[in-house]
Amino acid sequence: MSSNFERIATEKIFEGKFFDVERGTFRHEDGTEVKRENVTHPGAVGVIVLDGDQLWFVRQPREAVGIPDLLEIVAGKLDVEGEDPLESAKRELAEEIGKQASQWDSLGSFFTTPGFTNEEIHLFLAQGISDVDERPEVEEDERIDVEIRPLADLDEILATNMDSKTLIALYRFRDRLKAS
Repeated sequence: MSSNFERIATEKIFEGKFFDVERGTFRHEDGTEVKRENVTHPGAVGVIVLDGDQLWFVRQPREAVGIPDLLEIVAGKLDVEGEDPLESAKRELAEEIGKQASQWDSLGSFFTTPGFTNEEIHLFLAQGISDVDERPEVEEDERIDVEIRPLADLDEILATNMDSKTLIALYRFRDRLKAS
């Protein structure tokens, strides 16, 4: 049963580099109060990089899931408070693979796991790819390898990929291709 609710109290129980954890108290319309621990996250962007008939990806270690080289779209956290997601996507494209794009299209956004976090990822399609004049410095602890795959591999990538933002972005991209 759905229920309108209001937040009546918030306590920060952890503050980290990438996210915080809060304990919130919520009152539902029937008067019932519930407590929830939620991860608060500033949000992120994900970018499908289409260069002609080539898709650009990154591979990087994801220690939380034990994968040393997870294939992902270009992505990153909304690092700058108040920054527009498109500007963040442009910055991430330059930082992660040293590229810029002349054409940007939104592929929408989604909540990653709304049962416990407010993280929202904004997805974009970047085309008209060229090198940046000056590549920004990458965070010192980032280990990123670039991988270029032919667009013809899209179905195989969709069948084998394990990263949710990459899958959602690529399915939305494939739907757009089929519609055009």
